[in-house]
Amino acid sequence: MKPVPADLQAVLFDLDGTLLDSATDLYAALQVYCGEMGAAVPSYAVVREVVSRGGRAILRCAFAEDDAALIKRMPRYLAIYADLMAQHTRPFDGIDPLLVAIEAAGLSWGIVTNKPAFLTEELIKRIDWDLRASAVVCGDTLPVKKPDPAPVRLACEHAKVEPARCVFVGDDARDIQAGRAAGLYTVAVRWGYLDGGEPDQWGADAVIDHPRQLAAMLGLAVTA
Repeated sequence: MKPVPADLQAVLFDLDGTLLDSATDLYAALQVYCGEMGAAVPSYAVVREVVSRGGRAILRCAFAEDDAALIKRMPRYLAIYADLMAQHTRPFDGIDPLLVAIEAAGLSWGIVTNKPAFLTEELIKRIDWDLRASAVVCGDTLPVKKPDPAPVRLACEHAKVEPARCVFVGDDARDIQAGRAAGLYTVAVRWGYLDGGEPDQWGADAVIDHPRQLAAMLGLAVTA
């Protein structure tokens, strides 16, 4: 494990599967949509694994179609999800005290997600994070998304921090690719959706099992 950057300024996170366990609500939306379409509902385990890949991957669990057909289905599926997205979605165990500890240490934290802005912004409002995050970069903020490093770099600009003095945390290989290419210290987490991958093989600077390990790495005092 590489040493964490000295004079740390900020910690950036992926959203779904890293900060938030949102799979239950994404699955519930798929159940509703499949009911409308008269389609069989896939198992939760199958859907949960692909959540980090977004709506098309979730729909593909139920509909064996090409991207063009799945894109046509997306607006209705996302509309259903927008109504359900905060019913059961919660921060993973240990995330709330980690964010409090980051703030108490005078550091910034932010979000870089491939989730569309209209969903991301409403969701973080519903969980009262909208005024706490120093930067929120969504999947449609720029013409490109992770694994491209541009969204991570933009989050650093918005938070007014230097990439070399920041950490990027994620549950998908694309998070690690984007963070590394943007010049950040990268941390892969094992508690997320993982997209069927193995975090130890992604080339991250560190791999952790629980948010308290990140707090320890950063020298933060967690009170809960």
